[in-house]
Amino acid sequence: MREKLLATEPTIDLKEHPIMLTLQDSISGNGFLARITISGRSLMRMEDDGQWWMYGVRPAAIAASGANIEEAFLRFRSRYKEILFDIAQESTTFEDFASEVERFFNESDADNEDERLWEQALSAIRSGTCQPPTPFANLPRRAPETHPSFIKIERVDAEAKDVSLRPSDNVADSYAYSFPKAA
Repeated sequence: MREKLLATEPTIDLKEHPIMLTLQDSISGNGFLARITISGRSLMRMEDDGQWWMYGVRPAAIAASGANIEEAFLRFRSRYKEILFDIAQESTTFEDFASEVERFFNESDADNEDERLWEQALSAIRSGTCQPPTPFANLPRRAPETHPSFIKIERVDAEAKDVSLRPSDNVADSYAYSFPKAA
């Protein structure tokens, strides 16, 4: 019966698409080496200029465009890394660097609009009245409840205490489409 109801309900054409990010970087600073791992959020949408735009939600202060979603992600990724490099350049200690990177990650846009749009898009997906468009069809799906946003900043150079480095610590860059919470 539920399937029949869904088939007759109108579908919503989503404009904003909720994307979940996983990124890891090693950044050299003034006398330190840091590893930054994030699980973040972004919105992807096709703008009037025909470009796909990726807008950061967490971290918020990034936006990048591309001819397709892959190019938009790669440019977003590159801009994020440039910001980490800039923060490292301006930080005199690891503690300064970690504090500034954490502030950057947790800072929201001025009116919190992108976070609101991200939640609204996720709600639309969960309502069952929309499907991801073709460009997102092959992206992995993740539930935000099982992949919460976080940032982890570690000092991993010889001065770091209690650090053991292992290949299993490596994290591949990824982006995934949000989907309804599993029942």
